[in-house]
This record gives sequence, structure tokens and C-alpha cells, in this order.
Amino acid sequence: MKAKITSYLPTECPWRDTLYWYDTIDSTNTRAKELARDGAAHGSVLIAKQQTAGRGRMGRSFHSPAADGLYLSVILRPGCKPAQLMHLTCAVAVAVCDGMEKVTGFRPGIKWINDLVANKRKLGGILTELSIDPVTQLVDFAVVGIGINCFQSQFPQELKEIAISLEAATGIKANFAQLTAAIIQSLWQMDQSLLSQKEQIMAQYKADCITLGQDVALLRGEEKRCGTALDIDNDGQLIVRFAEGKVEAVNSGEVSCRDLYSI
Repeated sequence: MKAKITSYLPTECPWRDTLYWYDTIDSTNTRAKELARDGAAHGSVLIAKQQTAGRGRMGRSFHSPAADGLYLSVILRPGCKPAQLMHLTCAVAVAVCDGMEKVTGFRPGIKWINDLVANKRKLGGILTELSIDPVTQLVDFAVVGIGINCFQSQFPQELKEIAISLEAATGIKANFAQLTAAIIQSLWQMDQSLLSQKEQIMAQYKADCITLGQDVALLRGEEKRCGTALDIDNDGQLIVRFAEGKVEAVNSGEVSCRDLYSI
């Protein structure tokens, strides 16, 4: 499979030379962090046929059955301050949408901040993890994990009303190697503009984000606050007008939208 994926990548893409394939792995993000700590190169890409312990945000698991999904992590070494990467998850989401659209003609929506959505159900998710150098206080590495439901016709009972696959959403059974390569290429192109074209990236993110204009509920522990999503700033923070009239920038917690799947 590695050779098939590489065959779809342009020769000028250096990430084709740092691609790892696993038939089975616990988590591509977990393994990527191990490799990064051991000095793995910027642009190293890990892809698995199956994950036995796939992870999502907020400590959740990510259902990762064999040959039904795309499970990918990439190691980035931007050498910048953590504050400069607040929009990284947003940028990755846009890149994944770009790659998916290139192959299938279908562009998913994005639920703030990291979910890919089709037909009001979850198509995939993104998990971003940073490691900070304690001496320089710069980002030593970032690991970005991407999970996409590609070919599932059925999901476990607890996911039936929440999840959807790309094939079910579009009626298209995408070429896995081509889809994977297109997303890797989009991520490589994103990486080149991540810090220099932040405004353009965030403009596209806002265009893709289905959360804007929606009634939302912000969950933080036992606290629940309701409001309306007004905007997203260039750091990826969601601007919410809460029921009491106060407008705040939200950068943490779980945000749910009315009439969309709930977690």
C-alpha cells in the first residue's frame, strides 16, 4: 500500500520519502510522538490500516476498524512559538477538505473546531498535540492525527446516529491510495503557508464551518452555557454571544450545535 500511495504523490513532495505504513497499530498519534521524540523528520507521515486504540479530543476513542477508514498522523517541526500555532487544527481541517474534494468532488463541512461533517453526522476528526522545548519555549514538534470514516456501511450501536462514512455520504467508493495521497499533498502545501497565509487559511475555514450562525451549547465539565456562534477569529477561537448577552472568545471545551449529532 505504501508504494501505491507514493505513486500518487508528486515527485517534488519530500514527504513521500518519510512515509510509514502499518497494518495494525495502537494509535498513529501515539507512535508519531514516539518517533518525534527520537528525532523523526519534519513531514514524517504515519498511516495505518487499523488502529486498536485510536484517540480523539477530550480523551475519547476513535473507532478505527481495519480497511474501513483513513488513519493518518504527520509530524511537523515549525520551530515557532506555541501561540503562532493556535490555528493549526483549523488549517489541517481545511487541507483535509481540499484533498477530499480533489478526489471525490465532495467537500465536507467542519464543526468547530476539529470535526468533519457530512449530512449532519461525523465523517472524521482531527487531533493536534504539541511538545514544547523546555529551554527555548518553542514548539519542538506537533503531531496532527486525522481519522476519516471511508467505507463503513455499519457502525457500532453507540455510533449509529452520530457517524457516517464518505462512501455512504457520497455514493462514491474512493480509491484509498489516491485519497490518502491527495490529503498528504494538501497537508504538505498547507505546511508551506501555515504561518505566512494565516488570514487566507482562516477565511476558508470560516467558509467551511457549519457552526457559525448556529445556536450552540458550550460544555466545560459540569458547566453548560448556551448562546449563538457569531464568528471565528484568526487564532481559531469561536466568538459566541451567550444567553446573558455577553460576547466571548472560546478556545476550549466542547461545543454542540442544535440539530447536529451530539457527543
